[in-house]
Amino acid sequence: MTLSSQPYFLVDHHSFYTYSKPATGSVMTVYLQPVDEDSQQLLSFDIDIDPMAMPIPCDDSFGNRYHLFNIHRSHMSTTVHSRSVVTTSDSASLPESLAPDAWGRLRGVRHNTAFWDYLANGKYTKPSRSLTDFADRHGLSAMPDPLQCLQKTCNTLHETFTYKPNSTSVDSSIEHILETGEGVCQDYSHVMIALARSWGIPSRYVSGYLFLEGAPGEQSPQGASHAWTEFWLPEIGWIGFDPTNNSIVDHRHIRLARGRDYSDVSPTQGVLIGGGDAKLEISVTIREGDQNSISSGITEKSRQIGHNEGATDLRQVGHFEPRHQVGSQQQ
Repeated sequence: MTLSSQPYFLVDHHSFYTYSKPATGSVMTVYLQPVDEDSQQLLSFDIDIDPMAMPIPCDDSFGNRYHLFNIHRSHMSTTVHSRSVVTTSDSASLPESLAPDAWGRLRGVRHNTAFWDYLANGKYTKPSRSLTDFADRHGLSAMPDPLQCLQKTCNTLHETFTYKPNSTSVDSSIEHILETGEGVCQDYSHVMIALARSWGIPSRYVSGYLFLEGAPGEQSPQGASHAWTEFWLPEIGWIGFDPTNNSIVDHRHIRLARGRDYSDVSPTQGVLIGGGDAKLEISVTIREGDQNSISSGITEKSRQIGHNEGATDLRQVGHFEPRHQVGSQQQ
């Protein structure tokens, strides 16, 4: 696929926080800049903050670009507006199976420090009795072929769980979806990662967006971002699975950041001094076009992903002026 024939996407993301009382200060980190790599090229990115602040670009230990900013004056709201243009491509075709020594090669990477983070238990991907019981009930285990094992797991999660917005919160463990069978893409991804790591497959969580083309059964959070998984396999390298939609990741998946689980790559998070109760509203629009239509404002296809009220996970962490952890966006 040539660059001119690849799909171009313009992503417009607004996060709008309002506070019941004046906030005297705030510090936030945002993971909103898409990754720039072979299968996804970042053509432009800009970010604006209101009240005016200077976002500082930083890189974390996983290679993600994020922005840090602070506001040192009284304010009743905070708006974060990012705008990105990317072009994406599909993954290479998968083989039907891997070589017979695939599991042996996976055991070998346990000694490679590059994979340690993706083999260790994350905050939201810890093994448990509920996870073991779920795997036993559905016949999920380390099958002879790791690729077929992941394909079966992806299909099982899609068929077993019910996608239900607002059924979990940003800090829900996998126990909730395992017990109720209901969750969102963040939960689907955490369960699949926890299972794969228990079998010794390097696994990582991906935060991003999914451009919905209106196909029956497609599921993604309204007015927010999407989440899926990536696994490292011999002969293939890193390959993405979307258990929420029972699919291999393709050109419609726009990657923002990768980590061990959601806690590493929450799109927005921070600390608020004062402010009382906080409310978060999120609006995301993705427009698709070709190179010409992008440059002229993208007049071809347009999909409004939505406008939704998000949860704000507030915790008091101070004794004098109230300080709170502000508004992680659920995926």
